[in-house]
Amino acid sequence: MEIHLSGIIIIVGNYGSGKTEVSINLAVNRKNAGLDVRVADLDLVNPYFRTREAKNTLSEIGIEVVLPPEKYLRADLPILTPAVSGMIRQPSDVTLLDAGGDDVGATVLAALADSLKGKDVQMLQVINPFRPFTDTVQGCLKMRDEIEKTSKMKITGIIGNANLIDDTTVEAIYEGYDFMTRVSEKSGLPLEFITVRTDLLPQTDTSRFTCPVLPVRRQLVPPWKKPAGFGKNG
Repeated sequence: MEIHLSGIIIIVGNYGSGKTEVSINLAVNRKNAGLDVRVADLDLVNPYFRTREAKNTLSEIGIEVVLPPEKYLRADLPILTPAVSGMIRQPSDVTLLDAGGDDVGATVLAALADSLKGKDVQMLQVINPFRPFTDTVQGCLKMRDEIEKTSKMKITGIIGNANLIDDTTVEAIYEGYDFMTRVSEKSGLPLEFITVRTDLLPQTDTSRFTCPVLPVRRQLVPPWKKPAGFGKNG
């Protein structure tokens, strides 16, 4: 199964969900599908792992990353530039907005309400069932409610990002998928896709899944590690 997302896509999720890694890899996936892709980094919560850290990599493959002015790149301020508003008013094939974690990070989305009014917008919640606060179905639903209340927008779908970083196993991926199906059933939200790290894909029986799989090449790594490269079909 292929991912068929397009239009304005807002990626949200709690701290540690892997939301930004998902955003980066989804952008590359959509670019490799032949679509024009732009990304806006609206993450004002996490000062370390943000879409902007992968700006050069994304730019090299033709994905525009919209950032706050240089002097604000390390500031945790709600900087909404005309460039961000402009890309919403005239969206490309895929316009990805990487919002901050938890309900606090979603605050910036409320400021975009006027720009987003009347637009076809999908807001997707990234869930890692191995993280605190989203390790139960009720926790995931509570996080959804908090994000919706703060952003003044409705989440339209969920993304399963079951991982334990370097300790992730195929069994963990299967466990995470089963968990996400329960979240989907309880919430009534579609499971848009799950993620699987590329080096684990050959060992993974994807026929077990009833949703698409997004192959993930880790980009947001500690300084002593090198980000994985993006191949032609990344």
